Amino acid sequence: MLTLRFEDGTIRLSGDVPAGLPGVERDHRSRTGRAPAVRYHEIRRALDERGVAVEDRVLDRQSLDLQSAYELREYQRTALDAWLDTDDTGNSAAESQPAPRGVLELPTGSGKTVIGIAAIERLGVPTLVVVPTIDLLEQWREELQREFHVPVGQFGGGKQVAEALTVSTYDSAYLRADDVGDQFGLLLCDEVHHLGGEGYRDIGRLFAAPARLGLTATFERPDGAHEVIEDLVGPVVYRLDADDLAGDHLAEYDLKRIEVALTPEEREAYERHQGTFTDYLAQSTIELRSGSDYQELVKRSGSDPRAREALLAKQRAREIMMNADRKVGELASILDRHREDRVIVFTAHTDLVYRLSERFLMPAITGETSADERREILSRFRAGTYSTIVTANVLNEGIDVPDANVAVVLSGSGSEREFTQRLGRILRPKGGDNGDGDSNGDGTASPGRALLYEIVSEETAEERVARRRR
Repeated sequence: MLTLRFEDGTIRLSGDVPAGLPGVERDHRSRTGRAPAVRYHEIRRALDERGVAVEDRVLDRQSLDLQSAYELREYQRTALDAWLDTDDTGNSAAESQPAPRGVLELPTGSGKTVIGIAAIERLGVPTLVVVPTIDLLEQWREELQREFHVPVGQFGGGKQVAEALTVSTYDSAYLRADDVGDQFGLLLCDEVHHLGGEGYRDIGRLFAAPARLGLTATFERPDGAHEVIEDLVGPVVYRLDADDLAGDHLAEYDLKRIEVALTPEEREAYERHQGTFTDYLAQSTIELRSGSDYQELVKRSGSDPRAREALLAKQRAREIMMNADRKVGELASILDRHREDRVIVFTAHTDLVYRLSERFLMPAITGETSADERREILSRFRAGTYSTIVTANVLNEGIDVPDANVAVVLSGSGSEREFTQRLGRILRPKGGDNGDGDSNGDGTASPGRALLYEIVSEETAEERVARRRR
């Protein structure tokens, strides 16, 4: 008889361990084997196919009787079915532990949380939901309690309480994996692209959960780590973008780019700093065609003063183009034009957030804003007390802002993910919209139609950045 146990993020096999089991390293002297917990389902399937008798002590076979009041939209049902169809347990001895795996890539505002809750209901097994932020942790915990009327555990935010349904931050899941990796049959990773981070990968490796679901608006990572996520959670099994749902399930939207000129003083400083950077590249062997090339430049800057000077010059040129004075003037015109709308202003730098907050009397949300203050600002924004807020990256993901219909991007990275997330902040359908609205001729947003402005410094590298992020 072969016995399987969970030990510190691994599966230990005791007895006569067959050769060729997935991920298993054998110790012939002790007649035991060991594999990362992520391989549990593959090991069970391989043993079942070979007809090997198994005493399986890995997971608690608890089943949950859960009922949700949600009625899924057609595309949400299709997405859920696509994920459920990946279940390969069939009629194996492990059939009591369903094992669908895969990622659903859907735009912000499309109801990924609703699909996740439906998945938890359908499987009826203990579930760990992993999220990147405290805000998302609180949103998921409240939603699960409201739908299922059961205690919901929490790892993170000052609490370490385990329940059959538990929500955890990525940081806490990483720290607790060795202890609780055998307590859940479903591992649900919201904003699953975070799982590709070097440390967070261990969450996928150290939990034994056979069933795995990833939710994201943008799956692929520029560093290629999405391939690691595919191994830990599964590939993308269903994908829609904002254009697929615009009008019917998300707000119709328009994108408007506005180019502004640098002042003469900004232009002179920008060209000087940019020249220092490009001159160094021309004299070095670095071509900056990939992220690894940039890392090489950073590494050189530790010992080469000229490389360090070039990096600092690049940073100064970037700050000039992203924080150009005429962007602020253009923003003033936009805010005046959209006095009746709900507006979010995005920047790349915290200093500019506070500058704009002071000038336009807008509440500011940055990484320095306390959780209580952030909740209060967003509550007043939803209620209409505040019509405009300004932020530096904090609202890109993980916070529900359902009523915004105008976004202004003053500066950002070339990341498609960042752009998609910012656009998603304004795409939730507005009450009473039938999807037939058009933009007004005066540049304001029509009822039910969202509008995103990009303000770009002309004749700078920001033009290329803006093209890339789209």
